[in-house]
Order: sequence, then C-alpha cells, then structure tokens
Amino acid sequence: MDKMLLALAKYSIDEEFRDELQIDKDAMIKKYPQLKSKKAVFVTLNLDGKLRGCIGSLVAHRRLIDDVMSNAKSAAFKDPRFAPLSEDEFKRIELEISILSTPYELKYSDIADLKSKIRPNIDGVLLQHNSNQATYLPSVWEQLPKFEDFFAYLCQKAGLQKDCLKLHPRISVYQARKIK
Repeated sequence: MDKMLLALAKYSIDEEFRDELQIDKDAMIKKYPQLKSKKAVFVTLNLDGKLRGCIGSLVAHRRLIDDVMSNAKSAAFKDPRFAPLSEDEFKRIELEISILSTPYELKYSDIADLKSKIRPNIDGVLLQHNSNQATYLPSVWEQLPKFEDFFAYLCQKAGLQKDCLKLHPRISVYQARKIK
C-alpha cells in the first residue's frame, strides 16, 4: 500500500506535465478499498536533500486517494514558498507522504508545562493565536530538535513574534505515519 501511495502522488504530479489523465481512480479504489477512507495527508517534496514543497490537510475531509492526489499537485505547483516544480526537478524529487492522526488540543498552564507535555519526534504541532496559525509535522523535529528553536520558528511561520508562547496560543498535537 505504501509504495502505491508514493506512486499515486508521483503520477498525480506527472499528469500536470503530460496534460492527460493517467490515474483511473475507480480501478485503484477497487484494488485498494482503503483509498475510500477519509484521511488527512501531507505530501512533502525534497530535492537534493532540501525541502522543495510541502502541502497537506490537517483534518480528514476527503478520501485518501483524493487527498494524496490534490496535495501532491499542490506541493509541486502551489506551495507559495517555491516556484512551480519544473519537469527537470520532477525527475529528481524525493516524495514523502505523512498520514496524520486527528489533532487534539493540548492543555497547558505555562511554557514549562507545555515543554513537559510535547513529545519531540512524535508530535506534530498546530499553533493557533487569533487568526494566525501554522503547523510543523513531527519530522521537523529532525531539523529543529530543541524545543525553543522548534517553537520560535513555528511562531514565525504563523506570522507571530518568535516568543509567541508568552501569548499562550492554542496548541494542538497529532502524530503522523511517514511513508518514504
């Protein structure tokens, strides 16, 4: 199933270069009925060991097949941090798919309490304050292993000051099963 999901993501991106449909969703669902279940998925593209695009859903709102296909295309062509993926880059990208659990709010009294409850390398984090929000997948802990750095960059990603934890933002956590 994992290899099929990676191939599905890759074919979805390739369709954009070919201007033709390559994926028969009905046939795939018949062969893999799990594709009908609603799941939240992030698709990450890496090129030469560096992030090249990452788009996903935090909450399951559509079938797994549709979430993988849509988020793969969005990561390749609509991530606002990057220019659309070129065909040459497409030939060299590495894909990762993260299937998320349902996020749940993590209640905490202060920063020290939050630090004691967060599980690096296990928890993905959704930070929300007023209309600002951002998330980091659990895999981001690999690049930012220190709690202080992880949250400083997450605050900035949300458009807030790097010390935004002083504002006591809403924190939700989730886990992800990563497919490479």
